[in-house]
Amino acid sequence: MADQSIPEARTPVTEESGPADAPQGVTRRALLGTAGATGLVLGATGGAVGYAAAPAPATPLTSVGAEQAMFHGKHQPGILQGLQARGHLIAFDLTAGAGRKEAAALLRRWSETARRLMAGEPTGSGDTDVARDAGPSALTVTFGFGHSFFARTGLAGRRPVALDPLPDFSSDRLDKARSNGDLWVQIGADDALVAFHALRALQQDAGQAARVRWQMNGFNRSPGATAHPMTARNLMGQIDGTRNPKPAESDFEKRIFVPSSGEPDWMANGSYAVVRRIRMLLDDWEQLSGKEQEDVIGRRKADGAPLSGGTETAEMDLEKTDAQGSLVVPINAHARISRPDQNGGAAMLRRPFSFHDGIAADGTPDAGLLFVCWQADPLRGFVTVQRKLDRGDALSKFVRHESSGLFAVPGGAAEGEYVGQRLLEA
Repeated sequence: MADQSIPEARTPVTEESGPADAPQGVTRRALLGTAGATGLVLGATGGAVGYAAAPAPATPLTSVGAEQAMFHGKHQPGILQGLQARGHLIAFDLTAGAGRKEAAALLRRWSETARRLMAGEPTGSGDTDVARDAGPSALTVTFGFGHSFFARTGLAGRRPVALDPLPDFSSDRLDKARSNGDLWVQIGADDALVAFHALRALQQDAGQAARVRWQMNGFNRSPGATAHPMTARNLMGQIDGTRNPKPAESDFEKRIFVPSSGEPDWMANGSYAVVRRIRMLLDDWEQLSGKEQEDVIGRRKADGAPLSGGTETAEMDLEKTDAQGSLVVPINAHARISRPDQNGGAAMLRRPFSFHDGIAADGTPDAGLLFVCWQADPLRGFVTVQRKLDRGDALSKFVRHESSGLFAVPGGAAEGEYVGQRLLEA
């Protein structure tokens, strides 16, 4: 986990804009007033049989459900959008006998299904109706290719050098069955049923061409759960992600996306995703005092501000000492070691999900972070920072990297194209 934040990219539907199926001339405000009145009538009726329906909280729920991300564009969706409340990460392997032709047909099916679902439309005659009553809920679907995909499809000569396998790290305890894969899909939404609906539809679309290798489910805080937008907290209770690169920065595109003139050409405007399942050893972490936890991270737990002072976004003073002459930000603090200026400017855009998969056999929580980071070059991004963390990060004794994957995520599909078409039909 690096000390970087995720950009907020929410564009709420305004109070005056009605849903697409509203009668002409009826605003959302009018509909909300009607919904509230209906809720009160139902409540009065229900009271006769021993219960009352609460007035419908229409404004926040309707605005969240109505948010829509675009499928077609310069970059694939699911990279620049803000953190989403629910996510699924899935890797597929092509089945025996499936090659380039079958892969192209699969990506064509997947792209059309993603386009429809992201627009809040059913998938077709075989739709499961799981999300029938919901809007698109900011659904995003993102597709990527793993190292093994290229040999299986006869495209080894077009595999990017940047997709070479990640090196081993001392903190790795990797489960090969839950790592890598030919194809990778990231699903995110602000409604759990909408996210599951997309997951189920894409699994069905795989048909005989591909089988699921692994699947991981994650979550984040729901939009609107805090009084104002703020950097997310992880399951350790820490504000996690303060120094994420921002799209407004002049070198953002250069650090996160492959340039339009880059190599290989089919990766133009794409990015590389590193995916890690990072188990948090919460029982050990929670034995630390609040002060000890802050020293491990290098930031105040309450507001994310650096221990050297200021607010969350204040520049960290790495040289500041206390009355005894000790560094205020410990030499092995996570935030100090992971800073881009301590790693040759290495940067990655983090867009993670938390996970909790129950209680392990030893009684400890199987919980942590589904780490997803984006960069134009994983060797200069993730690998550079992780090597530094591997050599002395105070946080490393409280986390365990249990699975890993690296995927080439091509640029967005233009109107009439499917994702990966420039690779598969070149």
